Amino acid sequence: MATTQLTTTVSRKDFPLPALLALATAVFVTALTETLPAGVLPGMGGSLGVSESAAGQTVTIYAVGTAATAIPLTAATAGWGRKRLLLTAMAGFAAANTVTAASGSYPLTLAARFLAGVAAGLAWALLAGYARRLVPADQQGRAMAVAMAGVPVALSLGVPVGTFLGHALDWRVPFLAMTALALGVVGWIAALLPEQPGRAVGERPEAGGGVRRALAVPGVVPVLAVTVLLVLAHTILFTYVAPFLDRAGLDGSVGTVLLVFGLASLLSIWFVGAHIDRRLRQLTIGGALLIALTAGLLGLWSHSVPLVHLAALLWGLGWGGAPTLLQTAVGDAGGERADAAQAMLVTLWNAAMAGGGVIGGLVLGRLGTGALPWTVLALLLPALAVVLAARRHGFPAERGRAVQD
Repeated sequence: MATTQLTTTVSRKDFPLPALLALATAVFVTALTETLPAGVLPGMGGSLGVSESAAGQTVTIYAVGTAATAIPLTAATAGWGRKRLLLTAMAGFAAANTVTAASGSYPLTLAARFLAGVAAGLAWALLAGYARRLVPADQQGRAMAVAMAGVPVALSLGVPVGTFLGHALDWRVPFLAMTALALGVVGWIAALLPEQPGRAVGERPEAGGGVRRALAVPGVVPVLAVTVLLVLAHTILFTYVAPFLDRAGLDGSVGTVLLVFGLASLLSIWFVGAHIDRRLRQLTIGGALLIALTAGLLGLWSHSVPLVHLAALLWGLGWGGAPTLLQTAVGDAGGERADAAQAMLVTLWNAAMAGGGVIGGLVLGRLGTGALPWTVLALLLPALAVVLAARRHGFPAERGRAVQD
């Protein structure tokens, strides 16, 4: 979807494509820094002298950094110029990835990953708004498509390439490459992005404002509950996919599996974008069922290369459109409280990522990799039940119906 839209806008002289591509690369850095440890977990843990489950907490602490600081930092920096704030976030990524690559200390690595999570909280809070403000209202959708293309590209290409580099050379190499890319983005942003002012004092948000009122809106709580369960399930599997495949005798397939997952995610994003206005409920149910089927295949046939790759395909198809579906659902359900509902979704999303790293690490350490798929399935069943029950508010059969009711 992003590729098609990008192609249709290149010919428009007033469309700021170079600036939007700089934002897309910033999004790529943010998304890949978050997920990169998943492909190099065994080597990372061995080098730091910790178990794979402990190494998995580098994903957890990143999410903790984002969840704990996103709302208060967004409020505290509301008056900053947007360009200055984005440059600060990208510099934070460069510093965090450099320390991660150079560190031989597990506590220092965790501190660097926490810093990366803080930088992500700053970046996610302003990237979408920055893209929208670069263009007139009738081009904002296209601008968002270009800027947010960094996420699927990170999943479909960045993680497999990082995994390949980590296995072929050393797990530190992809983090050093991310440092170089982040520094390049700093220069790109400084050269091409126009300055955008922060908010005036009277327009600045209050940290935590409106949260309780948003929770009282029918439909918001079911969407947030499904978000937590789906993200927990996905994170448990994604964070520990390398040790899972290693134990199954498929350690050489990690990069290929992640590539299949990423490409399927791209297809899922396109399909969801084409049908979300008429099929949000059905798409959410279908996505959860596909991830559940993935867990079943991995639980029963983890030693079969063809079935593992089929599972990766189904996983990507189920997960790729999930962020769009959940963000749209909570925005629709929130109505006038949509901003507060979206802020809670971002915070709970990252809290669930942190929880997934912890739960997955406990399962891996105490029950072994074979229990990971069944843990995922146990989380998906109540998620499906909530979606099915929230027929009137949260996940209605037709978008807009809950608001009208």
